[in-house]
Amino acid sequence: MQLGYDQKLYILAFDHRGSFQKKFFGIDGTPDPEQTATIADAKHLVFEGVLEAIALGASAGVTGVLVDEQFGGSIPAEARERGFKLAMPVERSGQTMFDFEYGQDFGMHIERFDPDFSKVLVRYNPEGDGAGNREQLKKLRDLSDWLHERDRRFLFELLVPAEEHQLQRVGGEQGRYEAELRPALMRRAMAEIQDAGIEVDIWKIEGVEERGDCEMLAAQARAGGRAGVACVVLGRGADAAQVDHWLREAAPVDGFIGFAIGRSIWWDPLKAYVDGKIDRIDGAERIARNYLRFIDVYERAARPASMR
Repeated sequence: MQLGYDQKLYILAFDHRGSFQKKFFGIDGTPDPEQTATIADAKHLVFEGVLEAIALGASAGVTGVLVDEQFGGSIPAEARERGFKLAMPVERSGQTMFDFEYGQDFGMHIERFDPDFSKVLVRYNPEGDGAGNREQLKKLRDLSDWLHERDRRFLFELLVPAEEHQLQRVGGEQGRYEAELRPALMRRAMAEIQDAGIEVDIWKIEGVEERGDCEMLAAQARAGGRAGVACVVLGRGADAAQVDHWLREAAPVDGFIGFAIGRSIWWDPLKAYVDGKIDRIDGAERIARNYLRFIDVYERAARPASMR
């Protein structure tokens, strides 16, 4: 299988686990079967939003679903039956350093669900913990090799959290770190990951403020003969205006193929449903319209200026 992915891809991400159960349901530790069923039902409402989006005109062929095994219930099978692109996480939830959710049994779980993309979330700052970074790279190389030996695609969510000394360089302002320092650190992180022999098909990356930074990151994704590798923009739970800006900067750039957005789409409607303020049908429709809205923003920005 050729490295990369060459189609549009609009992923609705709801693979959140530990944070989801705590913030929505106040459950600490391992949920019991009844609690697990409650959480799974809430996640199914998000999926019902995807189904409503299809009914309202979204294309199944470019629609992606990123959902977890723990609380996903029937969603992975339903997504595959409907022709959606299925992505599932491999990482253990809530860890500062990457580790496998199911240890060395990760392959068995991937083969059981047969997702189109196996996804990891990795926090990696090239100026951070060197020993920790090297340990992460080793595990990620094992996963990368396993996936590509079996013609499976790798979706890599890269987060580059600020180190204290980096924040000091920008007066302690997180916004300045994200605009002034993080893009170059993201590129360095991608290069180090590639140099470690980890081959990514799609990079799921944090939005950046300037189109030139999008171009730099797309170029790094495709460096070293990786011409088919692509990038998608993640939402990071930001408000619609901020996500719109990130999408508009990325969409016209060759190498960007879409987005993977979660909380910015489903958080408010799902919270309203869980709190009893709206019914299930209304919740699904609101999720669908939020999802379709971001598709529209991206596709309008991706068109040549003369066609907008």
